[in-house]
Amino acid sequence: LFNVRDRDLGSTVNDAKKKLEAVVKKLPKGYFLTWSGQYENQVRANERLTMIIPIVLIIIMVILYFTFHTFREVLIVLSAVPVALVGGAYSLHFFNVNFSVAVAVGFIALFGVAVETGVLMLVYMNNSVFKKVKRVNSENKELTSQDVEDAIYDGAALRLRPKLMTVLVDIIGLMPVLLATGTGSDVMKPITIPFVFGLITSTLFVLIVLPVLYALVREYELRKHGKLIVQEFED
Repeated sequence: LFNVRDRDLGSTVNDAKKKLEAVVKKLPKGYFLTWSGQYENQVRANERLTMIIPIVLIIIMVILYFTFHTFREVLIVLSAVPVALVGGAYSLHFFNVNFSVAVAVGFIALFGVAVETGVLMLVYMNNSVFKKVKRVNSENKELTSQDVEDAIYDGAALRLRPKLMTVLVDIIGLMPVLLATGTGSDVMKPITIPFVFGLITSTLFVLIVLPVLYALVREYELRKHGKLIVQEFED
C-alpha cells in the first residue's frame, strides 16, 4: 500500500509499474499483479469520461444547430469553449492541482456555462441586426457595414449587464468553496477551480472577442451576397 502526494495518481502508478517490471522480469506460474484502490477507480472513471465528454459536446452541437439552424452560429458559440479550457488549465497549474475525475466534472460544467453565455450574447446580437435590417429595408436604403457594426454593438452592450451579473453570481457563490480548507474541500476545490477561472476567461472572450468575430462573419456575408439573412429570436 502507498499514498500519492504532490503529483497525479496516473503518472505515479505508471512509474511504479516501470520500476516493478525492471525488477520482476517474470512471475511464477499462477501469480499475477493487479493495481487496485483509487487507481482502479480512476481508470474506470476515465473510461466513462472518454465516452461522456464527446457525447456532451455532440448534444451541445445538436441543440445549438436546432436553435440557430446554421453551423456558422454553432461554430461562433463553440469558440468560447477552447478559451474557457485555457483559463481552467492555467488555474490548475497556478494552484498546483493534478487532473482528476473531479477536475473533469468541473470542466464539463464550465463548458455548459460558457456555451450558455455565448448563446445569449449571439441571440441579442442577432435580434439587434434583424431590427436594423428591417428598419433599413422599410426605408428603402442599402445596408452598409457600419449599420451592421452599430447593430452588433447595440446588441452586445444590451447584454453586458446581465452577463456580468450572471458571472459574478457564479463566482461569488463559489468563493467559499474555493477558499475552504476544512473537511470535503479536497473533493470540491478541484471541481471549483477550473470552473471559476475558466468562467473568467470565457466571459472576457464572450464580451470582447465574440462580438468582433460575429461582426466579421456578418460583414463578409454582406460583401459576398449583398444582403443578410437574419433569424429573430423571442426575448
